[in-house]
Amino acid sequence: MKTSIILFPGTNREKDMAMALKRVTGHDPALVWHKETDLGTPDLIILPGGFSYGDYLRCGAMAAHSPVMKEVIACAERGTRILGVCNGFQMLIETHLLPGALLKNKTLKFICKHVNLKTENGESEFTSKLGKGSVINVPVAHGEGNYFANDDILHELDDNDRVAFRYCDGNGAVTDEANPNGSTANIAGIMNKRKTILGMMPHPENATQDWQDNKSGLLLFESIVEALA
Repeated sequence: MKTSIILFPGTNREKDMAMALKRVTGHDPALVWHKETDLGTPDLIILPGGFSYGDYLRCGAMAAHSPVMKEVIACAERGTRILGVCNGFQMLIETHLLPGALLKNKTLKFICKHVNLKTENGESEFTSKLGKGSVINVPVAHGEGNYFANDDILHELDDNDRVAFRYCDGNGAVTDEANPNGSTANIAGIMNKRKTILGMMPHPENATQDWQDNKSGLLLFESIVEALA
């Protein structure tokens, strides 16, 4: 399986992603600088977290216009699987590969803590080993992770089973108290219509190693690898 992790000025989670992928596949993924314009034929593209371009303008807005993103969009149109996490999710929103917007957290403060996620779609290539209704515990670290979508977008997401994860409590209850950033309908991650692209704010790559708090994020990477093997 060929994986490309895209690096931008300010990216800081590429090594975490690489370790998570290597644990599952046994191979190091390729690290690709944002000025590259030819990605070849990867099976999976990852847009990792960080603070691309210092989060000037809007988070992910400048990275969305980097040279490599034209190729990322072209790969997306061909059906290449894409995972965008945190800043990567923001890039997917800015390029309109995923709908909605990511606003400042409701507290207007940066959030860095573990959260619980309920798996809403357990049949996608990203979540098949998790299963619908399962709960994983992973970190968040963001200042603009408040997902917003209008009613039309929300209906479309729900009707087509495109919500991958919602913030929940430890028992899987989707409550206001479990929502760390004010996201509409507690949405933490969504997919495109074809279910080939997943964007999410929490960091599953930081719940995959023996020395981390838990390894519940490992199932997401195992799902992807199994689907693309």
